[in-house]
Amino acid sequence: MQGGIYKCLSMIAERITANKDFLTELDREIGDSDHGINMARGFQAVMEKLSPDDTDIGATLKKTGMTLLSKVGGASGPLYGTAYMEAGKITAGKTELTPEDMKAVLEAAIAGIQKRGKAVRGEKTMLDAIIPAAETFSAKIAEGSDMAGALEAACESAKEGVEYTKTIIATKGRASYLGERSIGHQDPGATSAMITLEAIRDFMKGA
Repeated sequence: MQGGIYKCLSMIAERITANKDFLTELDREIGDSDHGINMARGFQAVMEKLSPDDTDIGATLKKTGMTLLSKVGGASGPLYGTAYMEAGKITAGKTELTPEDMKAVLEAAIAGIQKRGKAVRGEKTMLDAIIPAAETFSAKIAEGSDMAGALEAACESAKEGVEYTKTIIATKGRASYLGERSIGHQDPGATSAMITLEAIRDFMKGA
């Protein structure tokens, strides 16, 4: 991953932008109809702030988080912004990540989201994709898997987590106003989290 943090974030930005309409449609069903629009705008701002010369992973993630925090509206800005900033704290000065580093990144992001959003797994949020993905990643690394293999398995768990959000009632954000009517709809935040993880996986495949 040497010197690849800019390329990785570029790939995430491209995937979020490509799925802007899909994410917005998901949010139209249970939210404010703006998740995809806001996320795409946020990552456009991120890429305007970053440079291909950026190599310090921690500093780049911190800059990404601060930009998302200021540019993305609704709950997504604070949650994603916090996730990236917390990941940046533990990768300060690093120019490449080991599997153990990636495990720590996922754990730090989750902790930041939980603290900021006062949420737990099972409330129809992005955590329902990220937490199972992180657990799978950690398990695969413990079994001796390499980064790519662990990320592949983690993405499958994230996908299963997104499907799980269709079966539960939302208890956070605007979606919570729908009560049982939120059942049957997949969470847009969990979906954008899955898309982010898939972009990281695909970046690592080509790194």
